[in-house]
Amino acid sequence: MNPIVGRELLGLLRTPRATAVQVVLAVGCALLVLVRWPTGGVSDLSGTRSLQVLQVFGYGMLAGVLFLIPAFPATSIVRERVNGTLALLLNTPLSPRAIYLGKLGGVLGYAAILLAATAPAAAACYALGGVSARGGVGLLYVVLATAAVQFCTLGLLVSSLSTSIDGALRVTYGLVLAVVVLPLAPFWLLEGTGGPVAVLVSWLRCLSPVPAAMEVLGHTAATDRGLDAAAGSAVTRYLVLASLMILACAAATVYRLGRAPLDRARPAGVMTQDRSARGRAARRLFFLIDPQRRSGSMSLFVNPVLVKELRSRLLGRGHWTLRLVALCAILSLVLCVVATSGALAWGSGAVGGVLVLLQAALLIVFVPSLASGLISAERESKTWQLLRTTPLSAGAILRGKLMSVVWPLVLLLCGTLPGYVVMATIEPEQLARTGRVIACLGFTALFAVAASAAASSLFRTTATATAAAYIAVVGLTHAPLLIWLGRDAPFGHSVVEGALSVSPVAAALSAAGTPGFGGYELIPLNWWITGSLSLLLLAVLTVRTRQLYRPG
Repeated sequence: MNPIVGRELLGLLRTPRATAVQVVLAVGCALLVLVRWPTGGVSDLSGTRSLQVLQVFGYGMLAGVLFLIPAFPATSIVRERVNGTLALLLNTPLSPRAIYLGKLGGVLGYAAILLAATAPAAAACYALGGVSARGGVGLLYVVLATAAVQFCTLGLLVSSLSTSIDGALRVTYGLVLAVVVLPLAPFWLLEGTGGPVAVLVSWLRCLSPVPAAMEVLGHTAATDRGLDAAAGSAVTRYLVLASLMILACAAATVYRLGRAPLDRARPAGVMTQDRSARGRAARRLFFLIDPQRRSGSMSLFVNPVLVKELRSRLLGRGHWTLRLVALCAILSLVLCVVATSGALAWGSGAVGGVLVLLQAALLIVFVPSLASGLISAERESKTWQLLRTTPLSAGAILRGKLMSVVWPLVLLLCGTLPGYVVMATIEPEQLARTGRVIACLGFTALFAVAASAAASSLFRTTATATAAAYIAVVGLTHAPLLIWLGRDAPFGHSVVEGALSVSPVAAALSAAGTPGFGGYELIPLNWWITGSLSLLLLAVLTVRTRQLYRPG
């Protein structure tokens, strides 16, 4: 047996958080089945109930694979580099391929345990009738297992290229979002067209596990733009494309591990002030904010922790922030222009819903990866003791840490506002809706920052804090949408409305008039719930930071 497999797997299983995740996942899946279990000796022979429970169960499992599993491979190799053990590992008799297979085997072993913990709930769905063991439940697990391998190999590749743990987490989850969402966009826009381009985009969309999961779960209606199954099996195409991606990521990572300069220091580069006059003039022309220009001195009125975080973080630097804001603005404007020009027969509510989902996806991906390492990364890298020796108080350190997340987040949200401006200009009655939508997204951002920062203070390792942050954020914002999928059957209107009132994303979709959410009154109850939870988490963060700041 590969010794690295046992080392990695046992290291994960010995943590109490890993055990807690397994128990919570198993109990949650069991509760989903019990909600719709037949009562009074009456069974649904048509299999409708079983399919409804399987749909909620399947989407919940897919969300768990996408948001929980990638955190562990993303930190596997880079943690060895940060701790100084990567050179020792490379100098063992193990080959680079054996090291890679050991790392991959340890993470996949934990993923297999998580999937096995949900097997009793899946077996209950099969026992309800109407769902085949091979084509329904079994095929769903094939898709989930393939997605786990796909994103584990992607995380290991990013980990081999990264130099910091928090940077590896941010890049990994950004790439996960890109692989899941971006392949769907071309098919979404070109739906109903023919020709070789349409065939190409119909294959490209199957790189994402979402169409395959929807095909297995029976959601192939024509109203699901960009997600419904085209000619041919989405599952077969996904297995083919995912296998190619797995092989490519594995080959690239093994190649990186086999290279001698893996631990070579990054080149110092050339600062702008050291270039010639022509070079400085060219950089002034091409860069609004020059990434190679020396930063000025800090003002005495600026929190030094804020400056330290922004200057040492990739997304905190001005040129990368502006690029991200510009990309969000372009996406929102293109979506509105395409929809309002008549190329897509969408209403204003559907366009507003897509903008809300775009912003929610950005918040879910970037906020936990930014805020979950605020304190845990300092403790993991042994630099928290240095912060404690500075004249800064615990409150000043905490304010600087939080503001380093808030500023890029505000700019990121502002990047999608041009789409709302276009919609309000075309339909003035959308102006009142836009205010409520922005308020809901603001509460979403507040809760995401508070939950992620609180997780960062409660856990010592960044990977565990990130996983806990994603569980909290996704659980509050998107788990109620699983109840919404079962509206009218098996869940009634009052049950769905009560579940959606907890989710700020659902409140934003309702405020935007998105089809399927207009009949629920979620505001202002959702604002009170989300605001209260955020204040509670901020209080926990403050108390925990003061405890860590005290000597002892």
